Amino acid sequence: MDLDLTLVRAFVATAGTLHFGRAAEELNTSQQVVSKRVARLEEVLGARLFERHGGVRLSEAGERFLPAAREVLTAGERAVATVTGAGPVVRIDTWGHLYAPMRTVAEAVRALGAVRWEPGPGRDWPSVAQALLRGDTDLGFGRVHPLPDGRDAGLTQRLVRLEPVDVVVGPSHPLAAADVLRPADLRDSVLVCPAELDRLDFLRRFADAFGITRRHDGPNLGLDHLAQHLRTAPEGFTVFPADVPLPDHLGLRSIPLVEPTPLYAWSLAWRESSRHPLLAALLRGFAESGRTRRWLEYRPQRDWLPDTDHPKLTGRQTPGR
Repeated sequence: MDLDLTLVRAFVATAGTLHFGRAAEELNTSQQVVSKRVARLEEVLGARLFERHGGVRLSEAGERFLPAAREVLTAGERAVATVTGAGPVVRIDTWGHLYAPMRTVAEAVRALGAVRWEPGPGRDWPSVAQALLRGDTDLGFGRVHPLPDGRDAGLTQRLVRLEPVDVVVGPSHPLAAADVLRPADLRDSVLVCPAELDRLDFLRRFADAFGITRRHDGPNLGLDHLAQHLRTAPEGFTVFPADVPLPDHLGLRSIPLVEPTPLYAWSLAWRESSRHPLLAALLRGFAESGRTRRWLEYRPQRDWLPDTDHPKLTGRQTPGR
């Protein structure tokens, strides 16, 4: 059976919008044309892909067909690129945006040459995991943690960086003059979270591990909002990966944490059944950056990682010394 990519594209657009009219706008054609193309694809496949009663929704056959249909379109785009010389496209969704994940990705991709990157802003790891499983993106980058009910089954991850974490306080915090701090020193302070705490696995585990019971969270309104809150909250603090640039006009202090030093684990994730052709080269880029910049140093007697991050240490690259 030969699949017409025009028909498959109409199906994928409709599946993404669950609306023939909006799919037509996306494809720059008419609703009638999209409807006909989907109907023709259903005829070719011998299966109904959408239920059309009381609105448009995917049928069971449509749910099964959608991931493979997305892969077909992606493969078609890559095939065209090999002939036109346009260069391959890599779709990568990141999360944990206040921690600037793309600064780490940028270090690893320099050696890949003429590659077209399409970064996407993921809401959090669960949403990026779903995008990977659906085939909406090729790679995910951020802090990966186990998802309930096996929702991450079929996904593979590679630890690429362990970044030391600093404590960030405003100028009026009682500990603002310290040169270094221990996590235990923060027990009488208030952990200010940049989003709802149930979405911040690392911060929640950090607070639980070091007995920090006073916590303040809320909607993610951006780095400037968080910085302003810290500046006006004498007892407030947050923790940030050490190399993240912070606003320098508000007098915030970034203080190293020791005894132990918490580490933030950055990982690359992908769907094992749909490896991007450039994945191996990208992993080599991360490994080289890790050796050069000592990204994967971990000493149990010195550092702290959440228990759920320990399995990621197996097979990690040995850092350069």
